[in-house]
Amino acid sequence: MLIGIAFWVLAVIAVATGLAVFVVNSMARATYALAVSFIAVGGQILLLQQNYLGLITILMMVMEMAVMAVYMVMFMGMNPALMPMDMTHGKKTAIGASVGAFVVLAGGALLVPWPDRRGGPPDDLTHALGLEIMDGKMLVMAVVGAVMVATIVAGVVLAAGRTRYDRFGDDLRQRGSNGASLGGAQK
Repeated sequence: MLIGIAFWVLAVIAVATGLAVFVVNSMARATYALAVSFIAVGGQILLLQQNYLGLITILMMVMEMAVMAVYMVMFMGMNPALMPMDMTHGKKTAIGASVGAFVVLAGGALLVPWPDRRGGPPDDLTHALGLEIMDGKMLVMAVVGAVMVATIVAGVVLAAGRTRYDRFGDDLRQRGSNGASLGGAQK
């Protein structure tokens, strides 16, 4: 009973925040709404006792949205949370295409005769799913994780207007800014 309630609460959160992606007026808010939507979906997967897949979904989507937010700040050069946006180009076409895709996919899911199940689930379903998804790719995923962290750090460094070297010059032990407060050369 409690798992069912939690599942439907997460479903409402996932749909509501997924809709918010298209309603809010800034890219940062849309990014955070999408992250919350994916976290809710990951929570639903966890409730279905697919711990590995649910955790990977949450971690991957949170990291993806964090990278997206860092790149927005880095490349846009302003606070994207405060800048309004409006997707005015092709709205009717996009709505028509998305409704059409939903109807086709939902119709396919409901009308196509599904095959009968052969065999049973493995003893350890999570282990079997992990092997199926990551079989020979664990080393690649470990390297990609380090590259993603380096990308986030590099994005933050590049997005920062001033650094400690701009404030203090080459000698970080001195107390005052010594004329280099705006990133210019010391006098």
